[in-house]
Amino acid sequence: MARILVVEDDDSVRDFTARALRVSGHEVDTASDGDAGLARVAASNGAFELVLSDIRMPVMDGIEMARRVAANYPGLPILLMTGYADQRERATDLTRIVIDVLAKPFSLAELRASVSMALRAARTVN
Repeated sequence: MARILVVEDDDSVRDFTARALRVSGHEVDTASDGDAGLARVAASNGAFELVLSDIRMPVMDGIEMARRVAANYPGLPILLMTGYADQRERATDLTRIVIDVLAKPFSLAELRASVSMALRAARTVN
């Protein structure tokens, strides 16, 4: 399975998402904001197969983190998630670096389907 970084400031959403992905067989690391997520990506030298990040977070939001990750690790796939329509619209200019935006709240089935789709899309491109 894949090595995935989950970046989410809400503890319950981060824990649910990480647990669900681990149960699906993925290796999961987590970060609580975009700055910490960017640091995890750098520490691994971009060795994740997918970054799954919330958009709206303190310190550094997911959109800024996605831009920085893409600048430093251009092949690293990014899947964003948000519960805010205006944040989803902010991500539309990132179509070249973000695979998709998963709407919150999401079900376990929706999470698994989005992650599977993102991993397939990334493998097709790479």
